[in-house]
Amino acid sequence: MRHAWLTTLLVCSTLLSPSSWARVIRVGVGGDVSRISDAAQLAKDGDIVEIAGGEWHGDVALWSQRQLTIRGIGRRPVLVADGKSAEGKAIWVIRNGDFLIENIEFRGARVADGNGAGIRFEGGRLLIRNCAFLDNQMGVLTSNDEKAELVIESSLFAEAVKQEQPLSHLLYAGRIASLKVSGSRFHSGHIGHLIKSRARGTDLRYNLIYDGAAGRASYEVDLPNGGEAILIGNVIGQSSTTANPVVIAYGAEGESWPRNRLVLSHNTLISEGMQPAWFIRAWRQRLPAGTQVHTLNNLFSGVGLFNYGLSGIQVGNYPLWHGAFAGVEVLDFRPNGASWLRGVVGKPSIEGQDVSPGAEFALPLGLRNLTDVELLMPGAMQ
Repeated sequence: MRHAWLTTLLVCSTLLSPSSWARVIRVGVGGDVSRISDAAQLAKDGDIVEIAGGEWHGDVALWSQRQLTIRGIGRRPVLVADGKSAEGKAIWVIRNGDFLIENIEFRGARVADGNGAGIRFEGGRLLIRNCAFLDNQMGVLTSNDEKAELVIESSLFAEAVKQEQPLSHLLYAGRIASLKVSGSRFHSGHIGHLIKSRARGTDLRYNLIYDGAAGRASYEVDLPNGGEAILIGNVIGQSSTTANPVVIAYGAEGESWPRNRLVLSHNTLISEGMQPAWFIRAWRQRLPAGTQVHTLNNLFSGVGLFNYGLSGIQVGNYPLWHGAFAGVEVLDFRPNGASWLRGVVGKPSIEGQDVSPGAEFALPLGLRNLTDVELLMPGAMQ
């Protein structure tokens, strides 16, 4: 009898779980509604909104639910702002909830204050997966809610708007709890930064943050308020027409968090210009005393300084000539003919924390898990 009672309880729990009773709202020809904005009004907590492929012009939306999944079906639907915005902020505004958004493209956001975003994220938790943000004043822009969490996976950010005030950033996280980005690509910035994060915790892994020939970004990664930041397995590259020689900036604006530490492990850092680059710059005078910057097993390529008075552990970092990559023009950053690098570095750790690469970026988006790599090479590509 006891086993029968447990079985009945498990069956009832399954039947009552959110996934079992979630309503699906289909948007498009023959669907439940014909406009995305209508779905935003109709959807209730726990629903799933499915958007048909094709272009959606001027169909902006405010999403105020507490929990929602929104996804494109089939070929990625493209949301074109066409001069419209939700609340004068973005194509989509996410108010405050637990959201999953996947397989959607956001394009052409423009608003009067120059901060028009593909998505304005104001609170809660947001997971963005397999999305694209192109030709927006800001790709994704967050609030300064110190409890908010933003996770981005396998997504594209590119084609920054050519404006100088305010600066156009492909991704701008305010003073939120955490930003995590993996398997994503950033390129073609303009004056602003490819990634700017004021978050308490910033975690960037296995991304291609490479501005490219068409780009003119300033910093590739800007962490102006310090915080606990970890960068593992990224290719981070500055173009020859960069607006600033610093590739990774840490603490430039002060106002730091209670805990501050920067760890870079197994990244490949590139400068393509003749102007000397500053691959990593930490503004020590604006950070609390004792702030540590640790660099382990990184490759750096191009004219410039890699370690300039950084405090912390600096080990296993090697220069590599630009021609040693397998094919920069096709975004292949594997060291070619550099087998001597295999095994010259050990397994990296900081204060007992393993900071070895577990994957690497894989074109066009996403990552490839690393298995059975006994002897590591420095840099992002194993």
